[in-house]
Amino acid sequence: MPPIPDSASVETQIRAFAADLRAAASPRDAQTIRDKYLGRKNSIVASWMQSIASAPPDQKKKIGQAANDLKQAIEALWADYQASAAAEAPSAGAVDVTLPGRMPPLGHRHPLTIVRERMEAIFTRMGFAIVEGPEIEDEWHCFDALNMPADHPARDMQDTLYLATPVKGETGRPDDFRTMLRTHTSSIQIRYMQAHQPPIRIVAPGRVYRRDDLDLTHTPMFSQMEGLVVGPAVSLADLKGTLVAFARDMFSATSRVRFRPSFFPYTEPSAEVDISCWQCDGTGCAMCKQSGWLEVGGCGMVHPAVFEAVGYDAERDTGFAFGIGIERVAILRHQVQDIRLFFENDLRFLEQFPY
Repeated sequence: MPPIPDSASVETQIRAFAADLRAAASPRDAQTIRDKYLGRKNSIVASWMQSIASAPPDQKKKIGQAANDLKQAIEALWADYQASAAAEAPSAGAVDVTLPGRMPPLGHRHPLTIVRERMEAIFTRMGFAIVEGPEIEDEWHCFDALNMPADHPARDMQDTLYLATPVKGETGRPDDFRTMLRTHTSSIQIRYMQAHQPPIRIVAPGRVYRRDDLDLTHTPMFSQMEGLVVGPAVSLADLKGTLVAFARDMFSATSRVRFRPSFFPYTEPSAEVDISCWQCDGTGCAMCKQSGWLEVGGCGMVHPAVFEAVGYDAERDTGFAFGIGIERVAILRHQVQDIRLFFENDLRFLEQFPY
């Protein structure tokens, strides 16, 4: 029969428990020590309680008292340990300044944003102001003031996105209704000329909308940057110099500009603008389809009818305007084969532009 525990045995076990608890390297180790002395099975207190059944009748009470004293003492020491550990533990949400820093993953600006900001920076250095206007327009600002007749194909339902519910326009005319999503940012030029007198030097970037099916080269929503310069003695040579400077800054220092005769109702003369292929320097490659040239937009001298619509003196003032597709520049600059990639939010594509 094992020795019957007494008060001396209780003190011995209490000191042993305290020493073991101080030596515990972690809360998990401390829990193991606590279970060794106070667990329900195979612990010291449990073994003392189990020995009562086989003890002499006159010793049962003594053993029970010793087991109870040991249990209370260990529970008190365990409570003190837990309180001390809780006080030393970091509070919820606290930052451990000893840990190494974690670099969060960085996002990427959209390639169209990159190209638009670069274009804005180029024209700003040339002295152009950046202006914006409403995306919902009335027919006068979008068509009439730009010398586009009522039967012009661009005004058909097949080309223009008209609103189902007309909204009254701003000119006060009975036929002035704000009825469409703008088809070009040239309407911003009209609004700016109505509010300002020459000299004018502005670029107007923004989204425009047309009834196009989404395919490799077309989308019903895209971005344009229109430019306008008005003042005395503004010439076609000024237009060419501006576009040459833009092409050389945007693409290559050796870029050349070619004008091909064209027609736009709001400019006369009008031209399509090509730049020499910046990849092959005009010698011919797959990017330019062996032609040596890449189309970037349209331009021309402002038509006198446009000046008359905004109250300018067409005999005194001259000007030029140009329009450049931002997606078109992005496609040429980054050799993107499918315009739909700009709008699909595919991270595999967007992460290729770490700017």
